Amino acid sequence: MIGMVLDHPDFNDTDTSSIRRILYGAAPMTDALLDRAMAAFPRAEFMQLYGMTETASNACILHSRVFTGPDGKRLRSRSVGRAMIGSEVGIFSAAGDLLPSGEVGEIAIRGPGVMLGYWNRPEATAAAVRGGWMHTGDGGSMDAEGYAYLADRIKDMIISGGENIYSLEVEAILVRHPSVRQCAVIGIPHPVWGEAVHAIVTLNHGESFDELALIDFCRGQLSGYKLPRSIEHRDELPLTAAGKVMKRDLRAPFWAHLAPSHPTPRR
Repeated sequence: MIGMVLDHPDFNDTDTSSIRRILYGAAPMTDALLDRAMAAFPRAEFMQLYGMTETASNACILHSRVFTGPDGKRLRSRSVGRAMIGSEVGIFSAAGDLLPSGEVGEIAIRGPGVMLGYWNRPEATAAAVRGGWMHTGDGGSMDAEGYAYLADRIKDMIISGGENIYSLEVEAILVRHPSVRQCAVIGIPHPVWGEAVHAIVTLNHGESFDELALIDFCRGQLSGYKLPRSIEHRDELPLTAAGKVMKRDLRAPFWAHLAPSHPTPRR
């Protein structure tokens, strides 16, 4: 939504000096878009919020004062913030153990804002709220200072040759390419490795699509097994009403040919 505002043909003729604060969420902003937004709204402070309906909305907050270090380098702009007052955030393993800082697991939230349960859905409630912790379905980690970082939706993680690949990590590299406006990374079937990394991109106005150039751009910035094996161009990505990319719809055509007896990851 912020990108659409910045791209509006009348934006450059608009006085933004009255804007003092911009709250954003649903997904971390790319550094490229964040730089554009902060330049376009120079008097505004930016705050990223993270949470879900089941936690009475926000559980973490990230203030723009910690985005950038004294040397001008981005510090925590890719974080979703630290726990807000009244919330506690933890990272849990698949076995249900609380993980130390730096390790990737599932983000869970505890506090008085966590829901009592889903209406008339006791099994769904028991699966989501365990030991008082609301398990978000988001994979992530936490640093020693309590800042949480998203790795991926658990269901969107790609497993290729037994290696876990987080699509957000690949997407964060691809959107740095000057031709790319948006991108989504998914796992598609591979006869040897189980899944292969596939990217779908939309382009900035006037840019041309070059699959090999985009893959080469990722080399040296990603481990070899994380590199996209294929990239395609589309004019638009399917979005939910909240502006999130509908990766299930992107994956569906690639897995539709599999017989029902075969597993279809993250359908």
